[in-house]
Formats: sequence, C-alpha cells, structure tokens
Amino acid sequence: MSLKLYFDLMSQPSRALYILLKKINYQFEPKYVDLRKAEHYSEEFTKINRIQRVPVIDHNGFILTESVAIYNYLSREGIIPDSLFPKESKQRARVEEFLEWHHIGLRLHCAMFFRVVYMDPILFNRKNTPDKVATYEGRMETSLEDFDTKWLGRGHDYVAGDSITVADLVAACELEQPRMAGYDPKKKYSNIATWYEKVRDHFNPYYDEAHVILNKVVAKQAKTAAKL
Repeated sequence: MSLKLYFDLMSQPSRALYILLKKINYQFEPKYVDLRKAEHYSEEFTKINRIQRVPVIDHNGFILTESVAIYNYLSREGIIPDSLFPKESKQRARVEEFLEWHHIGLRLHCAMFFRVVYMDPILFNRKNTPDKVATYEGRMETSLEDFDTKWLGRGHDYVAGDSITVADLVAACELEQPRMAGYDPKKKYSNIATWYEKVRDHFNPYYDEAHVILNKVVAKQAKTAAKL
C-alpha cells in the first residue's frame, strides 16, 4: 500500500487520523505501535520518528510526523476531500485557526487532567490529593468553557462554521480522553453535548470502532468507582 499509518488508538490524534482515513475510504496499511509497552521508544520506531510519538505516516517513502502537518499534507495531495478540509482560503483558515488554538487551548488541559488523575497513579503507584485533582480539573474546565461558548456557542453547528471538518473530529477525540479519568464533558456543557452527537454520527461506524478500547476503560473505571 502507498500509505502506512503508525498509531495507537489510546492516542487522541491517532484516533482522529484513523477515523478520518476510514471515513474517506482511503486504503492504508495499519502499523500498530503499543504505547503501553513503550514501543514508541524502541530503536526501530525511533528511526521512523525521532520525536518518538504517534501518529506518523509513510506515504510512498515520505515520512511525516505531527497530526496537523499530516492533515495539511494529505489535503494538498488530494487525499482528504474538500468537504472535510476546505481548500478555499478563508474556509481553510477557519479550520487551521481552531487547530492552532487546540494544542494549548484544549488538548493541553484535557491531556494533563487525564495524565494526572488516571495515568500517574498507575505509573507511579501513588494517590492524588483532592487539591491536586481540583487544580487540574479547574484548568480543564476553563478550557472546556472556552470551547463550549467561544467555539461552539456562536450560532454555527460546528467548530469552523456550518459544515463538519477535521477540526470537529480532532476536538471530539480529545474530549474522549478525560472520560477515562471519570470526567465526561458532555454532562456539564450543553453545546458540547449537542455537537458531539452530530460529530459521532457523521464519522460512525468508525468513530465507535476507534473508541472500543477507550470505552472499555471508561466502563471498568465506572464499575470500580461504584464499589467505593
């Protein structure tokens, strides 16, 4: 195949790219990199991506890292349809505007909450203090409030306007991550809840396919919490 995708579905940007390629019916060779086994630090994978992160694509020998760069490249190559990543300058700028904000505005705080509340106790075998959890939850909720009101609460159906784009997929996959730490943004933010269902429906069945493992983790955590 001409496109290889190196990914792990526990990675938010990996899930988004996997779902996108499935949705547009673009054939690719899946190359699973198990983050839980630290395969991204292996010598073999480091030769592919010196930064040791997923996702990565290999398109006819051209290796590219960083998901936003990958989206832009696949769009220029005519692989992503204009409907999901517009080529028209102003429409595309709106998508890129969100993707630029997303890294620090949304991803940072959702990912850090997930890491502190879910991953650190597993990795370091220690419990978090309530104050520490509250600090990271507060930072995340500030970013969620911005997303709910300043991106979704502007009279448009989607992040970049009235049409669904890769920006929506990227954001939706990000908001799945804190669910594994017991926090579901849809339960507190009404704009997010309405928007999320539309994004999920648009990208299904692949959206649910990519989140099977994550949803199993969420269910297991909820079961454990109910026993406490």
